[in-house]
Amino acid sequence: MPLQGGQNFRDLGGYRTRDGRHVKWGLLFRSGSMHGLTAADYAYLESRRIRVVCDFRDIHERTAQPVNWPTEHAPMILSDDYSMNNAGMMPKGPPATWTEKEAKTALTASYPRLLATFNGQYRRMFAELLKGHAPLAFNCSAGKDRTGIAAALILTALGVPRRTVVEDYTATNRYLNSGKILAQGRAPANMMGKPVNPKADPAAMLGQMKPGALHALMAADPSYIEAALAVMDRHPGGNAGYLRDELGLGRGEITKLRQMYLE
Repeated sequence: MPLQGGQNFRDLGGYRTRDGRHVKWGLLFRSGSMHGLTAADYAYLESRRIRVVCDFRDIHERTAQPVNWPTEHAPMILSDDYSMNNAGMMPKGPPATWTEKEAKTALTASYPRLLATFNGQYRRMFAELLKGHAPLAFNCSAGKDRTGIAAALILTALGVPRRTVVEDYTATNRYLNSGKILAQGRAPANMMGKPVNPKADPAAMLGQMKPGALHALMAADPSYIEAALAVMDRHPGGNAGYLRDELGLGRGEITKLRQMYLE
């Protein structure tokens, strides 16, 4: 998206489905934190008529990096007051000792847990879509992990092939401004495995990490999203069974979503 202060803000439109249709443009948006949006950005997004924003960030992230939508045309913001703690999902020991392999292995293992942890928020997102409350945007801090899973769920429900779903996830490697995040002296809180603490020195923590481990932490590696998608594959009934049992999307709901968001 042509935004001055956007972070990994993308339209999911245009993807081809298995039955030859395409995801409609201008209805489904994924993003990183929107705290850097400028007045011009807000005006542009107002012209896109975004009605709902599902903000997956925890209370610490939202407090540290608030998003100040102009009140006159602000979308409905949906968020949960929770504290993200991924300490158990990161490698053991201090960050300075992490290897690239350890970081990648830990992050891969974390994705099935994120899929379960945010099930309630993903259900609410789909409920809004079924009500026709779109254009809808959803985001976390980097627009990679929690948001990446949400995008994969939507695209899967709409019938987009697995290969394309993974390609959309890895596109973050092109659109996420990792350098900007690092220059700000912090990585997204969910990646660092603890809430943002303004009294701490996140830049020092990042500076302790080996380049390989830092790269694994910031990258959108296919193995990460594939770990979440594998949970769906293993579910009784595969993707359809998972969407039905875990997200309440039966045949009727899937048909409705495809009627509304495909062309």
